[in-house]
Amino acid sequence: MRGCSSMRLVLDTSVIVEYVVLGSTYRPKVVKLFELASRGGVELYVNPVTLSEVLYVVSRIYQAAEVEDPNGEALDYVEWVKRRARVVELSENIVLRAGELKKLLRIALVDCYVIATAEALRATPLFKEIEYEMRPALAKLRELGVRFLKEVEL
Repeated sequence: MRGCSSMRLVLDTSVIVEYVVLGSTYRPKVVKLFELASRGGVELYVNPVTLSEVLYVVSRIYQAAEVEDPNGEALDYVEWVKRRARVVELSENIVLRAGELKKLLRIALVDCYVIATAEALRATPLFKEIEYEMRPALAKLRELGVRFLKEVEL
């Protein structure tokens, strides 16, 4: 996946969370991705299921970092993300496809929602890296167009 012109990406929680972890490996790439999105150089999408997981994970990160109001800060971050990524409403088609993907791939349901959303938009589902539970399904994930941050050149 080279270049960023006309990239349409559906973001997984792992990608979005990478932004708030200051020392994370892919943070510079995610920062650039959000900068490009704010200038219209790339189209970013997120679904409501992912947003709920982002709220949970970021709140836990902020709590561990002893941020004064971890939930409030996490809610602010979700709003920040929503200004850079379009929130895709879940249609019955996306919901049912996510269930079918769960049966086929045996990965986390929220990850299946990312893939189903990407299929509905004819976009690329983007994950941080290959998670342990994804390894047995990697060939199928590739067929479905799943990509990982290390493969994205900006």
